[in-house]
Amino acid sequence: MRIAILDPFSGIAGDMMLGALLGVGLDAEWLHALPTRLGLPDVRVDIREVLRGELVCWKVDFDIPPQPHGRHIAEIRELVARSGAPEPVRERADAVFIAIATAEGEIHGMPAEEVHLHEVGAVDAILDVVGVVWGLQELGVEAVRCGPLRTGDGTVRAAHGLLPVPAPATLKLLEGHAVQPGPEGAGELVTPTGAGLVRVLSSGPPPASYVPLRSGFGAGTKDFAGRANALRVILAEVEDASAGDGREVVTVLACDVDDMSPEYLAGVVERARTDGALDVVVLQTIMKKGRSGIRLELLCRPDDRSRFERLLLTETTTLGVRRQEVTRVALPRRHEEVDVLGHTVRMKTVLLPDGSERTKPEYDDVQRVALATGRRPTDIYQLAVTIPERRQSARVPNSDR
Repeated sequence: MRIAILDPFSGIAGDMMLGALLGVGLDAEWLHALPTRLGLPDVRVDIREVLRGELVCWKVDFDIPPQPHGRHIAEIRELVARSGAPEPVRERADAVFIAIATAEGEIHGMPAEEVHLHEVGAVDAILDVVGVVWGLQELGVEAVRCGPLRTGDGTVRAAHGLLPVPAPATLKLLEGHAVQPGPEGAGELVTPTGAGLVRVLSSGPPPASYVPLRSGFGAGTKDFAGRANALRVILAEVEDASAGDGREVVTVLACDVDDMSPEYLAGVVERARTDGALDVVVLQTIMKKGRSGIRLELLCRPDDRSRFERLLLTETTTLGVRRQEVTRVALPRRHEEVDVLGHTVRMKTVLLPDGSERTKPEYDDVQRVALATGRRPTDIYQLAVTIPERRQSARVPNSDR
């Protein structure tokens, strides 16, 4: 599977990402034609190579005649809808603008549809967003991963006055992503447009291993002495988790506790399972000074890792959570129902690598029917697995559990 890895060591902005996509093979003529596709034939695209630090980067600028200063989200979505872009591109571009408007609305206490997007509603920002989303599709990118973002420091003057860096709406868009302040004297390094793109496009941090295909740099507007103000994008191949062999990348979160009541820890485990964790296990361990302790290991999808980290940090007495990306193999499975002595019992059938199947009834259902009929649980189990007629209720190729 082809992915794009963002390396925002000096922040990210829409024009930086467009430049980096040119560096990894996006057709410059395609980008020149983008304004016309968006119904903006008077806009000219300027593409050139520049130096940032000692790195050769692509710089993208738009020569724009006088336009309205900003737009509401409905106006922007209408412009995107008229672009003729493929439906997936329009949907993701819409999602970026909606995310930005929602963040601005939360900061200023108003509904997203009432937010007047000043900088983001300008033509250059619209071209940046649509160009990046569409450009990734043109390059055959199936997923985007993003490394830690340097956000800059100091203050920035925006339409709402002087704001701290990162600006409030920008920081809200970056919630759940790894960020690093600085470097000193940098000013604003992550724009709302850049943060919105990361929010919608990134599916997590860079993978533990990948095969780099190409890399390129997009130049930022500022040119700092002694360091490169640029964004690096890496086109890479990674093992396709949806190739049909049941392999997928998941996140393991682990924490240790030695001062928490077991019944309260059990409550955390149950809540994690209810909230969508793929699996939760509790292990006995020995901690410092020979104290008996408990290790809680939680398996989740990469997109869910931040909220489960917060759960472990706030609902247990641990002082830290470890995170690791792993690849798991999940057997394809389906869920069915059988009638046992007039009661419904759910069955789970898994497909084994040799093509054979293994079926078992759900324990809770076996216990329920045993109590209702006065039969032993082992009798209910045997009756369930020997009944040939089953009602298929769901087929789950790679189940979450």
